Amino acid sequence: MLNIVILAAGLGKRMQSNLPKVLHPLAGKPMLSHVLDNARKLGPDRIVVVVGHGADQVKQAFAGQGDIQFALQSPQQGTGHAVQQAVPLLLDGAGSATLVLYGDVPLVQAETLQGLLDARAGGTAVLTENLSDPTGYGRIVRDGTGQVLRIVEHKDASEDERAIKEVNTGILAAPTGQLIDWLSRIDNDNAQGEYYLTDIIGLSVGDGLPVHAAQPSASWETLGVNSRIQQAQLERDWQAEQARRLLEQGVTLADPARFDLRGELICGRDVFIDVGCVFEGRVELADGVRIGPHCVIKDAVIGQGSHVDAFSHVQQAQVADEARIGPYARLRPGADIGPQAHVGNFVEIKKSRLGRGSKANHLAYIGDAQVGERVNIGAGTITCNYDGVNKFQTIIEDDAFIGSDSQLVAPVRVGRGATLGAGTTLTKDAPADKLTLSRPGQKTVESWKRPSKKA
Repeated sequence: MLNIVILAAGLGKRMQSNLPKVLHPLAGKPMLSHVLDNARKLGPDRIVVVVGHGADQVKQAFAGQGDIQFALQSPQQGTGHAVQQAVPLLLDGAGSATLVLYGDVPLVQAETLQGLLDARAGGTAVLTENLSDPTGYGRIVRDGTGQVLRIVEHKDASEDERAIKEVNTGILAAPTGQLIDWLSRIDNDNAQGEYYLTDIIGLSVGDGLPVHAAQPSASWETLGVNSRIQQAQLERDWQAEQARRLLEQGVTLADPARFDLRGELICGRDVFIDVGCVFEGRVELADGVRIGPHCVIKDAVIGQGSHVDAFSHVQQAQVADEARIGPYARLRPGADIGPQAHVGNFVEIKKSRLGRGSKANHLAYIGDAQVGERVNIGAGTITCNYDGVNKFQTIIEDDAFIGSDSQLVAPVRVGRGATLGAGTTLTKDAPADKLTLSRPGQKTVESWKRPSKKA
């Protein structure tokens, strides 16, 4: 039986923000979300989030996530006091363990946490790191045989203890029953007048229960966020790690330092991603996809061999194989681009299907439309789908040709093979295989003179 307690009560004063610290984003989602995601990979029986400052905001941010229990810490009197608030919610029983995590230490990976639980071996385990400059961290004090004896906080450490390079990350796992007992026995007789969770290490040793140590796979896993500077640094660390993983999978990144992933990116073989691109939500790029510079792609699927050229935005859209998007194109939610279709510069498509081989290459808006195959949509064309209250659909059948600067006032249908002359305002269905236009007669005003500036 596994309990996970996540401490998320801190104010985050140095963040200089009204937003609770654990709700500040990292890679597009709150830091606490990262902790919860990795915690869930361990299959816990109970997750308790200890809240304090901004408690209502934190609860609201995670409303509806039924596997989370909340405990309130008020006032905040240290990490040991925080875990004490979770005790009434912990599940206890034979073999039960409790893992303590921190909402502002967002990137500890599930594999590292599992390694910590494995190292516990029925006893207590603490996650440690060796730092060249351990200033400010609690030190791991070991005996002559290397066994962990206790953890001493920096402010309470002697000169010899401050020379120790192995530090406490704060993350630990302990048998639940004993943890509850130890929490009742700690005191606040220290430099900060707080109840330290780390004091349970000495109590564990005193009760004859060995304390084991484990270390993370990467140093960035245990970095916490207490300021905007640390938040920005950790963001770049995590983006660099995500870029490294993609490179190992065979993805080509033009510059790994200019890449941002704020969600999940699934790539096929021979995918190329240029500089400055941002991926959000869940994005799938099939084999041979090329993403040009400075594109933003969110919750989208891009088919095999398709190109998304520079400065294009794709959101909640689907692009089939061998299509061409951009540059400067915008695919809004519900856009469905068929195979070998082209969506060019300054074209916006929303809640519309563009069929195989169809093209809208310049300065067009297509909304609430069904466009067939091999359709050509001229520059400046718009579907007038909104009357100020309701939305209406435009249907353009296969092989139609829409002349430049046309307005299709929905609901309206353009028949198969129909042609609309340039400048047409279509308010009625256009028949198949016919030319339809609505231009007024052209005339020249012979007496007209261009205005000139008055002296």
